[in-house]
Amino acid sequence: MASASLFSRLILRRMEPADISAVVEVERSAFGHNWPATAFERELTQNRMARYVVLDTGSEIAGFGGIWLMVDEAHVVTVAVPPRYRRHGLGRLIVHGLVQLAQCEGMLDATLECRVSNTAARALYARYGFYEVGLRPRYYQDTQEDAVVMTTEPLASEPYQRRLQRLEEELAVMLPGVSNRVAGCCVPAAGRG
Repeated sequence: MASASLFSRLILRRMEPADISAVVEVERSAFGHNWPATAFERELTQNRMARYVVLDTGSEIAGFGGIWLMVDEAHVVTVAVPPRYRRHGLGRLIVHGLVQLAQCEGMLDATLECRVSNTAARALYARYGFYEVGLRPRYYQDTQEDAVVMTTEPLASEPYQRRLQRLEEELAVMLPGVSNRVAGCCVPAAGRG
């Protein structure tokens, strides 16, 4: 079980190449499989569309997430939290940071694919305003499982901004003293998009 003192030191920041080996371990722990380190290295150094964040405790990486900036749409590529840190709001913190990062980068909305069987992730994304718009049959190569396609309403819309504000307030209660902003990211401009 994670301690409150560990969470008090959390910082959500952009992933750096030095984080790759720890991120590979987080992904292996979270999913039982993982991208090779070279894939993350390419994402950080060669993919101009990619933006990744990590939850840094000061002594370890407690989760990570990534988006691709595709024209005016942010596509959530991954969100991972090791099983020992689940059910403490860390996944919410990562998704919150990814949405803010998308806004910061001027994206109009966000999309993702999620395993049909991953009800916890689907519920988390729904909390952040992602709604189901389609199905990709046999999308996941490892199991041939279908993927649910989810998207948000416009990120800069008044209803979405109210939702984000409410979720930010919930996070402040859940993880007091932990910033829900990605360190080093601009603060999204009001009404942008």
